[in-house]
Amino acid sequence: MKDSTVTPIAREVVDNLIAQLGIQDFAKATIREVKQVAAMAERQSGVEFIKMEMGIPGLPAARVGVEAQVKALEAGIAHSYPDIQGLPELKREASRFVKAFIGVDIAPEGCVPVSGSMQGTFASFLTCSQADRHRDTVLFIDPGFPVQKMQLQVQGVRYETFDVYDYRGPRLRDKLESYLKQGRICAIVYSNPNNPAWICLTEEELQVIGELATQYDAIVMEDLAYFAMDFREDLSVPFEPPYQPTVARYTDNYLLLISGSKAFSYAGERIGVVCISDALFHRHYDDLCARYEGLPFGLVFSTRMLYALSSGTSHSAQYALAAMFRAATDGEYHFRDEVKVYGERAHKLKEIFLRHGFHIVYDRDLDRPVADGFYFTIGYRDMTSGELARELMYYGVSAICLVTTGSHQEGLRVCTSFIEDHQYDELDRRMTIFEKNNAR
Repeated sequence: MKDSTVTPIAREVVDNLIAQLGIQDFAKATIREVKQVAAMAERQSGVEFIKMEMGIPGLPAARVGVEAQVKALEAGIAHSYPDIQGLPELKREASRFVKAFIGVDIAPEGCVPVSGSMQGTFASFLTCSQADRHRDTVLFIDPGFPVQKMQLQVQGVRYETFDVYDYRGPRLRDKLESYLKQGRICAIVYSNPNNPAWICLTEEELQVIGELATQYDAIVMEDLAYFAMDFREDLSVPFEPPYQPTVARYTDNYLLLISGSKAFSYAGERIGVVCISDALFHRHYDDLCARYEGLPFGLVFSTRMLYALSSGTSHSAQYALAAMFRAATDGEYHFRDEVKVYGERAHKLKEIFLRHGFHIVYDRDLDRPVADGFYFTIGYRDMTSGELARELMYYGVSAICLVTTGSHQEGLRVCTSFIEDHQYDELDRRMTIFEKNNAR
């Protein structure tokens, strides 16, 4: 019956492309595979795709960063290797930025530039997993960024995961402790705001994570890729609350990963910082000391892991990030004002999907609706993730399945970054057809 319905893109076009690429289960298709199918289907059909699969910034790069980087390049900085510890100016400004917008103190020495948070997590996984030979497993509070698990696969490091959907609030403690008490967890990983669900862990939940991390001696890797992008709160006034929520208020065992990619739209230059707590930076682990000539955690991270990976981070990009941090901290550059358009796009997109029978999968942060932001999640009646993702491809809409993010829920991740103004009406038109074709 469904095969006879009219769709904007012929079903056989999409089905043949999926078969050609050897994708056996579309629910498990990677972001790149979904993107490739969409691009090829767009070319063959001539129908513009509404692309929601890639988490790439859709805004111009912060001008203050571009100008600082160009100035550094023109001054000849490209001929010099960067210090493996990072540009002193960037380290100082990162420390000030953390104080201004998170409200915690981290010494400049612990603020280490990395080639994007991707490299930051890779080096962090290496360091955490080698710190104690008895702790060989990373725990993900999912859903989360799929590539982080691939990084552990590349490293040969074990990981455990649970979907936080049913464990918000008071239920989080028992669930988290059930893993930690086994004594094998070296690190706990989550993003806040969350990719893909855009849920935001509360201060109470972060306190639970911090207290248990201290009790069971695990290191928390807090991924702040979407820094201050919970648009329900104004987190953009330097040195004034409310601050970006963080586990750093509740434990000394933490790494904060701050990316230039989303908040500053500086993704192409691959720049970020890993901010290591003062206590963790100077901590000596027996196994790290034996392997790396007695170095403390922080110096193993920089002078061993990062040095082996890339011999430092792009020199000119460090000048860019230092300038963006400085301007934001001094109140000259209001980065939140530039990226809040993502929340406005999410609000419009949600309205269209909800009107045509979809539902928001991760819909609440405990007692209030989830924020509008860079991502949100959708489901449709009793369709599985794979069925829905494939069905939407026939309507020229591409998104990834939640199963690839560690979620146990049926649905898709929608990214707002590439949505253009003319596409709202087009999406509404296509979802009208979708609703009609899938009516019971």
